[in-house]
Amino acid sequence: QVQLVESGGGLVQPGGSLRLSCAASGSILGIADMAWYRQAPGKERVLVARITSGGTTNLVDSVKGRFTISRDNAKNTVYLQMINLKPEDTAVYYCNADIVTRWRGRSNYWGQGTQVTVSS
Repeated sequence: QVQLVESGGGLVQPGGSLRLSCAASGSILGIADMAWYRQAPGKERVLVARITSGGTTNLVDSVKGRFTISRDNAKNTVYLQMINLKPEDTAVYYCNADIVTRWRGRSNYWGQGTQVTVSS
C-alpha cells in the first residue's frame, strides 16, 4: 500500500512564504513524475508544477518566478517552495505521483491535500 502525506500548509499574509512537503511511503520500487495540483473553492483541480525523476521541472505561468518544485529521491519526497504568495494562491494543494510497486506496477496516487490560505 502506498501513501502520500502532505504537510506545510497554513495561513500566510500576502507576500509571505510557505514550503509544502509530500512524502511517499509503502512498498515503493520507484517514483517517476511527481507534481503539485491545487483546487480553489468552486474551481477545478489544476496542475501547478511537475518534476521528473531526473529533475526536469515545469511550472504554470501564474507561479513562475514565485514557486519552486524540487524532490529528494532518497526520501521519496517532493517539495513546493512558495514565495511572494498572493490571495489568488489560496487553495487546497494536492501532491500527485506516478509510483511503481511490485503488486500494481506503475500507478498514479494522490495525497489528501493541505490547505493554503493567503489573507491579511
